[in-house]
Amino acid sequence: MSGKKEVVRVKDVMTQDYAMVDGLVTIKEALDLFKQKSVSVLLINKRHEDDEYGILLLSDIAKEVVAKDRAPERVNVYEVMAKPVLSVEARMDVRYCARMFDNFGLASAPVIDNGQVMGVVGYNDIVLKGLI
Repeated sequence: MSGKKEVVRVKDVMTQDYAMVDGLVTIKEALDLFKQKSVSVLLINKRHEDDEYGILLLSDIAKEVVAKDRAPERVNVYEVMAKPVLSVEARMDVRYCARMFDNFGLASAPVIDNGQVMGVVGYNDIVLKGLI
Protein backbone atom coordinates (compact mmCIF):
# COMPACT_ATOMS: atom_id res chain seq x y z
CA MET A 1 0.00 0.00 0.00
CA SER A 2 1.61 3.22 -1.12
CA GLY A 3 -0.50 5.48 1.09
CA LYS A 4 -0.58 8.07 -1.68
CA LYS A 5 -3.55 10.37 -1.37
CA GLU A 6 -5.72 10.83 -4.44
CA VAL A 7 -5.57 14.37 -5.78
CA VAL A 8 -8.86 16.22 -5.87
CA ARG A 9 -8.81 18.72 -8.70
CA VAL A 10 -10.73 21.96 -9.10
CA LYS A 11 -12.65 20.46 -12.05
CA ASP A 12 -13.98 17.80 -9.65
CA VAL A 13 -15.55 20.35 -7.28
CA MET A 14 -16.42 23.34 -9.49
CA THR A 15 -20.03 24.31 -10.09
CA GLN A 16 -22.06 26.04 -12.78
CA ASP A 17 -23.30 28.56 -10.18
CA TYR A 18 -22.63 31.60 -12.36
CA ALA A 19 -24.03 33.64 -15.22
CA MET A 20 -22.22 35.63 -17.90
CA VAL A 21 -23.06 39.29 -18.36
CA ASP A 22 -21.83 42.32 -20.27
CA GLY A 23 -20.09 45.05 -18.29
CA LEU A 24 -22.49 47.69 -19.59
CA VAL A 25 -25.59 46.27 -17.89
CA THR A 26 -26.82 48.12 -14.83
CA ILE A 27 -26.54 46.82 -11.29
CA LYS A 28 -30.35 46.60 -11.23
CA GLU A 29 -30.25 44.31 -14.29
CA ALA A 30 -27.43 42.33 -12.67
CA LEU A 31 -29.48 41.87 -9.49
CA ASP A 32 -32.40 40.65 -11.58
CA LEU A 33 -30.06 38.12 -13.20
CA PHE A 34 -28.72 36.97 -9.80
CA LYS A 35 -32.32 36.24 -8.75
CA GLN A 36 -33.60 34.88 -12.06
CA LYS A 37 -30.72 32.42 -12.53
CA SER A 38 -30.25 31.69 -8.79
CA VAL A 39 -26.50 32.23 -9.03
CA SER A 40 -23.98 33.59 -6.57
CA VAL A 41 -21.44 34.91 -9.10
CA LEU A 42 -21.67 36.98 -12.26
CA LEU A 43 -18.75 36.73 -14.63
CA ILE A 44 -18.28 39.66 -16.96
CA ASN A 45 -17.55 38.71 -20.54
CA LYS A 46 -14.48 39.86 -22.40
CA ARG A 47 -15.16 42.74 -24.78
CA HIS A 48 -12.56 41.49 -27.26
CA GLU A 49 -9.83 38.87 -27.61
CA ASP A 50 -7.21 40.88 -25.70
CA ASP A 51 -9.57 41.75 -22.83
CA GLU A 52 -9.89 39.86 -19.54
CA TYR A 53 -12.86 38.45 -17.62
CA GLY A 54 -14.33 40.32 -14.66
CA ILE A 55 -16.28 39.10 -11.63
CA LEU A 56 -19.16 40.56 -9.62
CA LEU A 57 -20.31 39.26 -6.24
CA LEU A 58 -23.23 40.41 -4.14
CA SER A 59 -20.71 41.64 -1.57
CA ASP A 60 -19.29 44.01 -4.22
CA ILE A 61 -22.77 45.45 -4.76
CA ALA A 62 -23.28 45.79 -1.01
CA LYS A 63 -19.99 47.70 -0.59
CA GLU A 64 -20.08 49.85 -3.72
CA VAL A 65 -23.79 50.49 -4.28
CA VAL A 66 -25.82 49.87 -1.11
CA ALA A 67 -23.29 51.26 1.40
CA LYS A 68 -22.65 54.32 -0.76
CA ASP A 69 -26.38 54.91 -1.34
CA ARG A 70 -26.04 54.75 -5.13
CA ALA A 71 -29.04 54.01 -7.38
CA PRO A 72 -28.72 50.48 -8.84
CA GLU A 73 -30.35 51.58 -12.09
CA ARG A 74 -27.72 54.30 -12.56
CA VAL A 75 -24.57 52.25 -11.89
CA ASN A 76 -23.07 49.92 -14.47
CA VAL A 77 -21.48 46.57 -13.66
CA TYR A 78 -18.08 47.72 -14.98
CA GLU A 79 -17.98 50.39 -12.24
CA VAL A 80 -18.26 47.80 -9.45
CA MET A 81 -16.74 44.56 -10.78
CA ALA A 82 -13.25 43.26 -10.10
CA LYS A 83 -11.16 43.01 -13.26
CA PRO A 84 -8.98 41.28 -14.21
CA VAL A 85 -10.26 38.37 -12.18
CA LEU A 86 -7.86 35.83 -10.74
CA SER A 87 -8.80 32.46 -12.15
CA VAL A 88 -7.79 28.88 -11.48
CA GLU A 89 -7.02 26.06 -13.85
CA ALA A 90 -9.35 23.08 -13.97
CA ARG A 91 -6.48 20.67 -13.18
CA MET A 92 -5.28 22.57 -10.09
CA ASP A 93 -5.20 20.58 -6.83
CA VAL A 94 -7.90 21.96 -4.49
CA ARG A 95 -5.29 22.34 -1.72
CA TYR A 96 -3.40 24.87 -3.85
CA CYS A 97 -6.65 26.54 -4.82
CA ALA A 98 -7.49 27.02 -1.13
CA ARG A 99 -4.02 28.47 -0.49
CA MET A 100 -4.39 30.83 -3.42
CA PHE A 101 -7.77 32.01 -2.10
CA ASP A 102 -6.17 32.67 1.28
CA ASN A 103 -3.12 34.42 -0.19
CA PHE A 104 -5.20 36.78 -2.34
CA GLY A 105 -8.31 37.20 -0.14
CA LEU A 106 -10.63 35.47 -2.62
CA ALA A 107 -13.93 33.75 -1.91
CA SER A 108 -14.53 32.37 -5.39
CA ALA A 109 -12.92 32.31 -8.81
CA PRO A 110 -13.74 31.24 -12.34
CA VAL A 111 -12.28 27.99 -13.59
CA ILE A 112 -10.60 28.61 -16.93
CA ASP A 113 -9.43 26.00 -19.42
CA ASN A 114 -7.89 27.01 -22.75
CA GLY A 115 -9.11 30.58 -22.26
CA GLN A 116 -12.74 29.53 -21.75
CA VAL A 117 -14.81 29.61 -18.56
CA MET A 118 -15.64 26.06 -17.45
CA GLY A 119 -17.32 26.90 -14.12
CA VAL A 120 -16.67 28.59 -10.80
CA VAL A 121 -15.18 27.36 -7.55
CA GLY A 122 -15.51 28.74 -4.04
CA TYR A 123 -14.49 27.80 -0.51
CA ASN A 124 -17.77 25.92 0.01
CA ASP A 125 -17.08 23.73 -3.03
CA ILE A 126 -13.51 23.07 -1.92
CA VAL A 127 -14.53 22.06 1.61
CA LEU A 128 -17.83 20.28 1.03
CA LYS A 129 -16.82 18.42 -2.13
CA GLY A 130 -13.03 18.35 -1.86
CA LEU A 131 -12.71 16.80 1.58
CA ILE A 132 -15.51 14.25 1.44
